[in-house]
Amino acid sequence: MADVFRQYCHNSPTRRCMWVNGALIIGAGPSGLAVGACLKDRGVPFILLERSDCIASLWQNKTYDRLKLHLPKQFCQLPKLPFPDHFPEYPSKKQFIDYLESYAQHFDLKPRFNETVHCVSYDKTCNLWRVKTVVMKNGAELEYICQWLVVATGENSESVIPEIEGLEEFGLSRSVRHSCEYKSGEEFSGKKVLVVGCGNSGMEICLDLCLHNAFPTIVVRNSVHVLPREVMGKSTFEIAVMLLKWMPVWVVDKVLLVVAWLVLGNISKYGIRRPLVGPMELKNREGKTPVLDTGALEKIKNGDIKVVPGIKRFFAGKVELVNGQSIDIDSVILATGYRSNVPSWFQESEFFAKNGYPKKPFPNGWKGEAGLYAVGFTRRGLSGATVDAVRIAEDIAKVWREETKQAKQFSACHRRCISQV
Repeated sequence: MADVFRQYCHNSPTRRCMWVNGALIIGAGPSGLAVGACLKDRGVPFILLERSDCIASLWQNKTYDRLKLHLPKQFCQLPKLPFPDHFPEYPSKKQFIDYLESYAQHFDLKPRFNETVHCVSYDKTCNLWRVKTVVMKNGAELEYICQWLVVATGENSESVIPEIEGLEEFGLSRSVRHSCEYKSGEEFSGKKVLVVGCGNSGMEICLDLCLHNAFPTIVVRNSVHVLPREVMGKSTFEIAVMLLKWMPVWVVDKVLLVVAWLVLGNISKYGIRRPLVGPMELKNREGKTPVLDTGALEKIKNGDIKVVPGIKRFFAGKVELVNGQSIDIDSVILATGYRSNVPSWFQESEFFAKNGYPKKPFPNGWKGEAGLYAVGFTRRGLSGATVDAVRIAEDIAKVWREETKQAKQFSACHRRCISQV
């Protein structure tokens, strides 16, 4: 293996080469931290790369202030370290970041920050991965050579900006920003704000705008499931998980829809259509998460949040909708989600699809060929990432222990031969 490494370095005279003794993890978000902790627990060395200057950069830099976990904390904790007992059922953004910082400290996880991966390829001749990076501070180029590669950049690497006629021109004179740039509705007080996207982020941003005396309008282009976050003090998600242990998905969906009707009423009269496919089946099939209502629906019912259909085009200070209606707006917030950035730097197509997700659906998308793994692509949030992180660490550790055992045996034999000379 040392000869192979020297060969790589010889072929790259201008690039510093580093042999990774163990695994290389790309991404120090919750998924990457979870894999690192599980490998550390099993005694497997690794290097953890992160393009930003902190762990969980999406949570720290690209989320709004009022954000809380949408699911109870027991479904969001990482392996081997639960949330503190004094944390509430739905921890706040700050509490979750504090938990992740404590998690990294507890397992002594020390990522290499400000290092961006720009090319990953596999050498079939040597059976090794080549990972080329650039250090942001000085522009230095590095190349890591490794046997095991864990892609932990996840589903939310890059913000999605839709192409809508007139949007760019509208942004020349008015405020247009993605939800990753939104912090608080305070700066929008008294403004007419159009929120594009009706997922959990879009709904909560509208609620936050209302609480800061803004006038939000939300675009609901497609059908969406809206469920109460809790029913009689019990998490709706927790109820669904419990029922799925005993009932098929379609029966659980029927129960959830009946509960939603009883608690929330008929939401179609407010311009929100439900999909024909049930919420859990839709989540499993397409990864579309239902909206867990935290108060926005009440604001929609009393008219504080207006609901409109899809957008046709923007023009000066206005937006024209697909139904021909035009409304005045001061600002636009694009709650249009994120996508994986894997296709931009990963030069291999057998494992990842064009959208940057593993081709094999959950629960089989965590392992590829030749020491390749993926975590954080399950469309099942932190609970899915936790399951995959444990599997990955166990799989790598099994081979690591065997190779380490063989190396020790060889070393012992080599010493005996020398002593006999």
